[in-house]
Amino acid sequence: MAKTFIIAEAGVNHNGSVELAKQLIDVAANAGANAVKFQTFKTENLVSRGASKAAYQVEGTDENETQFEMLKKLELDVDTHRELMQYSNDRNILFLSTPFDHESIDLLNNLNIPIFKIPSGEITNLPLIRKIAQLNKKIILSTGMATMEEVAAAVQLITNSGTSKDKITVLHCNTDYPTPMLDVNLRAMITIQEKFDIAVGYSDHTLGIEVPIAAVSLGATIIEKHFTLDNSMEGPDHRASLEPKELIEMIIAIRNIENALGDGIKKPSSSELKNKIVARKSIYLKTALSKGKILTEKDLIMRRPGEGISPMDIENVVGAELLRDVHKDALLSWEDIK
Repeated sequence: MAKTFIIAEAGVNHNGSVELAKQLIDVAANAGANAVKFQTFKTENLVSRGASKAAYQVEGTDENETQFEMLKKLELDVDTHRELMQYSNDRNILFLSTPFDHESIDLLNNLNIPIFKIPSGEITNLPLIRKIAQLNKKIILSTGMATMEEVAAAVQLITNSGTSKDKITVLHCNTDYPTPMLDVNLRAMITIQEKFDIAVGYSDHTLGIEVPIAAVSLGATIIEKHFTLDNSMEGPDHRASLEPKELIEMIIAIRNIENALGDGIKKPSSSELKNKIVARKSIYLKTALSKGKILTEKDLIMRRPGEGISPMDIENVVGAELLRDVHKDALLSWEDIK
């Protein structure tokens, strides 16, 4: 089966520092993620100057600053994008970033970013979605806060704007940081897959690693998870992000689950074949019997190991005639009967 595409979401956890961003790339690469993703935006195009912050953003930042002031410190310019892309290439991990405005879409497209992420907050932003879809690149559509009708409208807009459905992956998501377990509703991912006959994945904001692992077992082809160097750092997303050790544990667990899911064909595995004879039973004789005896079920007992006649053949044994004398506890063979 195809491997899950794991996106280590650095987001804005670089805190505006190139060196910190590179450390995040190192963590993602060392953990075995397929991609490391940042966020690309021009604050003036993203948020009004007086907009307040979300409650989760206030917890890790200066409560007196506006959302505009907070985000302005987290912008990455084009030169920084190039530097981080090159650094990611050197670490053999794909660099991605989510655009939040038209100027940022152009920036990323000019850098030949191969996959475009439409974040949950932009799922109703028709002009932004259309502009991305017209690029005819792979698209990841996140669906936090969305109804099925809104997901349907976004998928239709993408396909109508020039991107075929086989290039789209829809991520189930809950936009709360951290997401309460009771609000995850992971089965909605399956509903999306069945409704639109489309590839699905999961963008996780819960604490811990259990839910992304469960999502893989339910068919997620992409997993996206926020990570940080340290949960205690100042910034809006650090508290709901995995620390490096947890990111490693999540990726190891996902790869283990992929191996465990297998190909779906029920057959003995190579590892268990060595135990087949030891664990299964054969037909033995309870007592010593003489040549010519017609066997009854009372003469027989099923015992390990399974190196003789299988108990599944007992109906072919009962009523058969012994061709030689046999001793008590003897393993019966086809050569003993006719």
